[in-house]
Amino acid sequence: MKKKIWVITGISSGLGKALAESVRSRGEYAIGTFRKESQVEAFNNQKLENGHAYFMDMTDEKSMEKAVNQIISKFGKIDVLVNNAGMGFVGAVEEASTDEIRIVLETNFFGALKLTQLVLPFMRKEKSGEIVQISSQAGINASPGFGIYNASKFALEGFSEALAKEVAPLGIKVRIVEPGPFRTNFAGNGLGLAKHIIDDYAETAGRLRHNLKAKDGQQDGSPKKGAEAIISLVNAGNSTLRFPLGKIALRLIENKINMVKSDLEVNISLSESTSF
Repeated sequence: MKKKIWVITGISSGLGKALAESVRSRGEYAIGTFRKESQVEAFNNQKLENGHAYFMDMTDEKSMEKAVNQIISKFGKIDVLVNNAGMGFVGAVEEASTDEIRIVLETNFFGALKLTQLVLPFMRKEKSGEIVQISSQAGINASPGFGIYNASKFALEGFSEALAKEVAPLGIKVRIVEPGPFRTNFAGNGLGLAKHIIDDYAETAGRLRHNLKAKDGQQDGSPKKGAEAIISLVNAGNSTLRFPLGKIALRLIENKINMVKSDLEVNISLSESTSF
């Protein structure tokens, strides 16, 4: 049986690193990407039997095109694409500058979208493949202070849900993984913060900013266990589209579903009254 080829973006730390390690430990092949050439060189110098790395900047289409072409040239196919690379951002909507908003959207949405588009022709040719979008519970449940990050993940989920329906007849699957808080670098150096602070948002966005930093290193989720769960999901072969990852994600997403259901029920008569 041939090894399954996984391409996982952003494997320098956190869930991406744990996922690459778990894939290799299962005897499958993990291709990872880094944002720095020095990281790529250090990884490849290990000369792993079932792992390799490429340079990729999720805000640079040319680097993505180059990496995908190199991977296909060397390995011939991509069985699983995991769009994991991303960035966090905390700040009230009013606090966020246009430049800060753009970099979050470029990384979390446009980068994942472009890489998905680049890989799809090769999966269509094989009539098989799986695309795993690492979203967040924040991709379905918004909270004060996360508005810009929410927007990037809501957008990721929107195109991925449509894509899943477009490619299903072609033998390709799409998964949306929605992690809650995991013990990664998300709330550490990897977290973007709005430079402009408005005192009126101290009890909303400000509270989130404080809580994330205070709980860094104490998050509920284990990256290793999360990675194993993602691999199990992929290998299970079922038709699940969304996969909340972790106890907190399950709870928060359930709260969102209940809130939407409540809004529907309260406004049924008013909504139906708009028909001709």
